[in-house]
Amino acid sequence: MSTDDTTTTEESTTADDTTQTETVPDEEQTEPDREQTAADDDTTESESSGGHCSTADSDGEVAETLGIVAFERKLETAREVRDGLADEYETIEILEYHGDVFAEYWGEFDCFLGLMASGIAMRKTAPLLDDKWDDPAVVVADEELTWGIPLTGGHHGANQVADDLAGLGAVPATTTASEAAGKQGVEERAKALDAHVVNGDSTVATNLAVLDDELGPVARLDGPAAVIADEDVTVLKRNDPDGVVLGTGSVAGADAEQFHAAWESALDGTGYTLDDVSFVATGTRKEEEPGLLAAAGELGVGVVSFEKETLERFEGPTPSRSKELIGWPGIAEASAIAGGADHELLVEKERYEEAVTVAVGQ
Repeated sequence: MSTDDTTTTEESTTADDTTQTETVPDEEQTEPDREQTAADDDTTESESSGGHCSTADSDGEVAETLGIVAFERKLETAREVRDGLADEYETIEILEYHGDVFAEYWGEFDCFLGLMASGIAMRKTAPLLDDKWDDPAVVVADEELTWGIPLTGGHHGANQVADDLAGLGAVPATTTASEAAGKQGVEERAKALDAHVVNGDSTVATNLAVLDDELGPVARLDGPAAVIADEDVTVLKRNDPDGVVLGTGSVAGADAEQFHAAWESALDGTGYTLDDVSFVATGTRKEEEPGLLAAAGELGVGVVSFEKETLERFEGPTPSRSKELIGWPGIAEASAIAGGADHELLVEKERYEEAVTVAVGQ
């Protein structure tokens, strides 16, 4: 499968499914004592260093569990953050700061959010870091939520959390090169495709290629097959090959509510629901539709855009006027077929309110 620039949205869960708890240390320690301990103790290590990010895609591109570490006087801010992000994460737990809190919970969360000075979080987590593909991501924010600063694991959940904090007023201070340049790294492309990176070491080279505009569309290889790849080839593997793809076209200005209604209508009677959607597929000429991006964001799935040449290879059975008018094949069916794991069309295109056209692929 080949894709063009890929727009991603973060996975989310409903507030009812989100675990919200608070953990406080057993020992009594005053706020000044805690801050001084953090400033003076640079050598704390944990026997459980290394950790493991238990994200859905197994390689840490998406953060689903969040540990908020805060001093006692910042616990109210921590609760505000927890409540504000409840819809975005499966589990959010508040941990009151003590000298070994990061070490104690290392590996239990996909990402830590420290409501503290960056220096404290850096000193306390640096001895625990082992491998970016396994380590929890770390983000810090000031008490006023002015800044959200990813420290480690930018492509593995930290940028995601910082971006989510923007909804609470914080400015994401993202420093990973591809995002700073306004481009999508391969981890972000994997996230949009509901896939994960198999060979993490390759992403240094491929993300440099992204920066230099030298990395082309993601190429698809259908198996069974054997392939020899150089070390600078990033391999992505689908998380859920049984999921469905919503091929979607629309008129300009269609709103998120219309997209949602069209998707639900297309899935009606198929045995699938919106929870079974791997991603939304469209053509590059529709990839910036605000309503489409908003609807996908609310659903918690990525948006993958296919180039015209790809859609022509997977043209659907239903004639489209766009081919006569502008030379493009119908977007809905072609993108559904191109994106489906089996290149099969489950539901032919349906038009909703003369605004959104949807086909279902698998």
